[in-house]
Amino acid sequence: MRVGFWRIRDALRERGIKPTMAINGRVCENYPRIAEAALELDWEFMGHGYLQGPMHKHDDQQEQIDRAVAAIEKFSGKKVRGWESPGLTETFQTIDCLARAGVEYVADWVLDDQPVEIETSEGPMLSVPYTVETNDITMMALQQHSSDEMFKRSKDQFDRLYQESTDSARIMSISLHMYLTGAPHRIKYFEDILDYIQGHSDVAVVPGEQIMDWYRAAHGSNA
Repeated sequence: MRVGFWRIRDALRERGIKPTMAINGRVCENYPRIAEAALELDWEFMGHGYLQGPMHKHDDQQEQIDRAVAAIEKFSGKKVRGWESPGLTETFQTIDCLARAGVEYVADWVLDDQPVEIETSEGPMLSVPYTVETNDITMMALQQHSSDEMFKRSKDQFDRLYQESTDSARIMSISLHMYLTGAPHRIKYFEDILDYIQGHSDVAVVPGEQIMDWYRAAHGSNA
């Protein structure tokens, strides 16, 4: 966080990309310099718990979700529209708790390459595609691939989705973490894949909330 964040920020800023940043509510309080830098660039702040810990370990999920949302909204002055549970952990109650907190979309469900509607006790919520494939924790920390795997795997995935998108839009997500992709020997490959993707026509690199808004506009405001 002390170094890697700034490399990632610069790579995105230089290319005019506004990402979604999954952020613990506590980060806004303990690392304001990081949060302020993202806010200045109008990044989307996605709820990611108040502290980094699995949702099923909390006795009161609603309290933890509400606390995270309140901390992020107080800092950013913006509504928290999206949520990614720490470690993608959920229980059967999590989605309903998120809906009660005003969250509109979730990125916990690793399925499909398009948004999917989820029914909750409070009405429909959208699942926006997330990935554990083009994800630096999977590639680098767990599978221990070489640094260029980020580029190779992302390119292969993009090429296939780009081909399929002639019939119907596809969503490609890249998940990265400051301490992994932000390392000096890895940041180059992240920059390379951004340049490769942006070198194609009819491609938009946008945050999750914009994907949700696009989907709702295309499929109806209640979707």
